[in-house]
Amino acid sequence: MKKLIVIALLCLGIGRATVGLAQDDATNMEVGVEIPRLNVSEYHRPYVAVWIQDGNRKVVANLAVWYQMKDSSEGAGTKWLPDLRQWWRRSGRSLDLPVDGVSSATRPAGKHKLSLASDDQRLTKLKPGNYELIVEAAREVGGRELVEIPFTWPTDKSVTHKSKGESELGEVTLTLSP
Repeated sequence: MKKLIVIALLCLGIGRATVGLAQDDATNMEVGVEIPRLNVSEYHRPYVAVWIQDGNRKVVANLAVWYQMKDSSEGAGTKWLPDLRQWWRRSGRSLDLPVDGVSSATRPAGKHKLSLASDDQRLTKLKPGNYELIVEAAREVGGRELVEIPFTWPTDKSVTHKSKGESELGEVTLTLSP
């Protein structure tokens, strides 16, 4: 009986060590999106989509979609989602909106962060390899803009990638940390 208990305890210790290794290999992601303050006569908050695509430009994870969530006198906010052209063609039109954990209201001018833990369902399906973070913004009575940041998943050291838009988006950052 004592031998069985010792064997069971050893197995538990091995199981914990294996789980610890899997957690050490995990990569967390933080995305920073700056929406610049524009000095224009008719300002509308931009719709923004943030996603990850693979080398074939196929969407592998939708991280965020910021749009007008409530109906207004101008109609439902989803009516203008196709203005996020790349996101809409690659992923948006096939989604049943709102998407839990992805959809949320538009953001005002300023810096905004998305923090995703390695066990977030949006990241768990990422296989090791090369990807691109895409941030697209479109604004009514304004322009549209797309910022791309290439990265490798997962990472064994902390790394920050940066890119900057020219009009509708400011600085976009991607920080990966083990």
